[in-house]
Amino acid sequence: MNVENVLPENYAEMLDVWENSVRATHTFITEEDIEFFKPIIIEQAFPAVTLRCIKNDSGSILGFVGVYESKIEMLFVSNEARGQGVGKVLLQYSIKQLGATKVDVNEQNPLAVGFYEHMGFKLSSRSPLDDMGKPFPILHMTL
Repeated sequence: MNVENVLPENYAEMLDVWENSVRATHTFITEEDIEFFKPIIIEQAFPAVTLRCIKNDSGSILGFVGVYESKIEMLFVSNEARGQGVGKVLLQYSIKQLGATKVDVNEQNPLAVGFYEHMGFKLSSRSPLDDMGKPFPILHMTL
């Protein structure tokens, strides 16, 4: 699996991967939440981070990661590619190449919490609300 740079022309496809992943793993998020977050992600979140992705043989994005300073701000893998090592490769790249040592994880996404714990992250603190003030508890984890 090759980790590749992301260009702004990849944003729409990445948003599709984000939505696909969120629908599969974030069962606590409503349709209204998804529609609320979509423009924020594509207009504000993507441009604010260093983005990398993994594509399949036909050039479709399977997953992506976004890092700002030493924090993984986003890591999403399409549901079809889950369990195939895409997230692990992106996470390891983020740590080794981008200096990532921190991540925030939705407490209500136990698969993601378990993934980060398995990869060596430990809980450092918890916030009852997310960055937008929504009632989605966030676990702050560090390597």
